[in-house]
Amino acid sequence: MNSNPTILALVLAGGEGSRLYPLTAVRSKPSVPFGGRFRIVDFVLSNLVNSGIRSIYLLVQYKSQSLIEHVNHAWTLSNAIPDQFVTVVPPQMREGPEWFQGTADAVYQNLNLIGSREPDLVAVFGADHIYRMDVRQMVSFHQRNGADVSVAAIPIPLALASSFGVITADDDGRVSDFIEKPEQPVPMPGRPDCAYGSMGNYLFNTEVLKAALLEARERGENDFGRHILPRLIRSHRVYAYDFSTNRVPGIRDYEEQGYWRDVGTIEAYYAAHMDLLGLEPRFNIFNPKWRIFSSGYQGPSSKIIDGQIRNSMIGAGAIIKGGSIRNSIVRREVMIEEDVVLEDCIIMDYTIIRKGARLRRVIVDRYNTIAAGTQIGYDRDADRARYHVAESGLVVVPRGNELSSSRYS
Repeated sequence: MNSNPTILALVLAGGEGSRLYPLTAVRSKPSVPFGGRFRIVDFVLSNLVNSGIRSIYLLVQYKSQSLIEHVNHAWTLSNAIPDQFVTVVPPQMREGPEWFQGTADAVYQNLNLIGSREPDLVAVFGADHIYRMDVRQMVSFHQRNGADVSVAAIPIPLALASSFGVITADDDGRVSDFIEKPEQPVPMPGRPDCAYGSMGNYLFNTEVLKAALLEARERGENDFGRHILPRLIRSHRVYAYDFSTNRVPGIRDYEEQGYWRDVGTIEAYYAAHMDLLGLEPRFNIFNPKWRIFSSGYQGPSSKIIDGQIRNSMIGAGAIIKGGSIRNSIVRREVMIEEDVVLEDCIIMDYTIIRKGARLRRVIVDRYNTIAAGTQIGYDRDADRARYHVAESGLVVVPRGNELSSSRYS
């Protein structure tokens, strides 16, 4: 293979995200808002584009309208450069009236897209993780080892590893075993508290991928982790790429090196937001050498009339009339009225928090109006009667009605 291979990316963005309910009640997991102005999908797309991989198909499925609109608005690449595109692909149902039945089936149903491009390598990446990654370094690893398949991997706490594909690899990275979501994960050698977990990012030699997908179809198999990878290990050179060795320019010394989070639960989603805060955050969202791209918002700057704000992010177009905001993320075009108290909260776009409201450890989805004097996060039984309360006690206020929302009413 040449030193500068052509690469086609297929991003699996059809995740239902049931564990993130109710944030996924009306949208897919990759389209859930994150941070001050992003969607979860923006992270994988930014990593690919920053790595020079700009032929990207985004395979969508569940509740995809929000994601389609976001990608069409935020990810239109220049047509002046050949093979530069981010294209949304819904299920084509070429094999009959059925949606994607699994990760491998999603790619199989789009083999025509691979055939029309004839790339040297195909990157099959997930769309629902928060991280920065220079994919070129994984490509170099893949070529150096003469791999047929490379799987990005990272140590995972053993208590969480049952939710991941668990890898057993030799010292040089060659994979000898891969078990998808095992009940009793095998710990890493010398690290009994961790397992070597797949990040769900794969790099395939194109012909190997095509042959594996055709064989899987004949066998009635539909998943990379459960079916294709375990079988390829026995016949091909499958390697685990150690993500902890990946170095992205612009990362500060105080950041967590190799930061990667699966934000598949309310608790994990909330914790990843808290990692953005502070003077020296674990994950600094601003890195001019490796930007996270999103929509080019054309609204006004935020306006702060009065109040106390500590260790918080305030999005564009927000109006802060008063009150106290601490350890919180307030997204764009939110209005906070006088005497409001927000503590450890995530407030999404186009929300109004009326005078005197008190919120603690609350996630408020878009288009909500929190009435004057409301208290959320102080009485779990009262919160359960009105909202969604996670096992940890975090309260989620589901998305409101866009048509009835107005900051100035």
